[in-house]
Amino acid sequence: MNLCWTEIKRKSHNIRVRLEAFSDNSGKLQLSLHEIIEWLTAKDEELSEQLPIGGDVGAVQHQRDFHQAFMEDVKSRGPFIYSVLESAQAFLAQHPFQEPDEMLPDGKELSPRRRVQNVSRSVWKQANVASDLWEKLAARCVDRHRHMERTLERLLQVQAAMEDLSHALEQADGVRDAWEPVGDLFIDSLQDHIDATKLFKEELTQVKEGMKHINDLAHQLAISDVHLSMENARALEQLNSKWKLLQGSIEERMKQLQDAHRDFGPGSQHFLSSSVQIPWERAISPNKVPYYINHQAQTTCWDHPKMTELYQALADLNNIKFSAYRTAMKLRRVQKALKCKCPC
Repeated sequence: MNLCWTEIKRKSHNIRVRLEAFSDNSGKLQLSLHEIIEWLTAKDEELSEQLPIGGDVGAVQHQRDFHQAFMEDVKSRGPFIYSVLESAQAFLAQHPFQEPDEMLPDGKELSPRRRVQNVSRSVWKQANVASDLWEKLAARCVDRHRHMERTLERLLQVQAAMEDLSHALEQADGVRDAWEPVGDLFIDSLQDHIDATKLFKEELTQVKEGMKHINDLAHQLAISDVHLSMENARALEQLNSKWKLLQGSIEERMKQLQDAHRDFGPGSQHFLSSSVQIPWERAISPNKVPYYINHQAQTTCWDHPKMTELYQALADLNNIKFSAYRTAMKLRRVQKALKCKCPC
């Protein structure tokens, strides 16, 4: 009997020692996993606070350096995290758990084996949470680094393009300011000025493409949730305003030159505008056919007013009976209208 009791005490002591060792190891492992989860959660929030990315080169370079230090801090924590996760895997391999077939009623004391399985289940959950947080944080750090590099590259392109376009537009404005008023130009030089304006417009093709490129870059940055700084946005707005103003000036200059060349050039009929008197006005249709406007009667006709009067005067002579006399009177009326002094 004494021998049996002694054996029972020995086994009970051994079980107690193993349980205490298990509790000590699992407690340290759970504490480490809890610390890792809290640290990863804090770092994830810190990474979110680094947004938004700045809208100029200096700000992005500063953010990139700060993020580089942040990544180094995260990377330095990696060996410890991997070590704890490996310890958790080894612990779960030694103490596997199974889901209980039935729920225990409240107040019922758990058996030692059930307590071990509960601890293993808790370690498994903590290890999964820590592993997921670590993978997500590492992926976010890499994505943020790539995003900053792309943003910095585009901002450098924007900065260089704005400098080049600003210089090109200043030169173009100088050419525009040197234009003489169309009214002061010689009629014979109108065609030369038209050709020069066309050539000037063609030379600005690179400026046009540059403006499109820089606006596309700004749009791409906005899509990636990066907005230009106040200084860059103001500079881009000024460039767009200058470009639109320059385009408008070129179109207006070309229109004035072409109108002057049409009205006063070698092939114009401007001198014929004085062939009619008020209230009549001579005008040219889009297909370059002249017509006449009576502002008093608000009517138009294709025939010259004097020709219309002559037609009416000739029609009035149709009442003469004899054709010879009638023809002679009409010829005489035409001679007077043409101011012919001698009869033909």
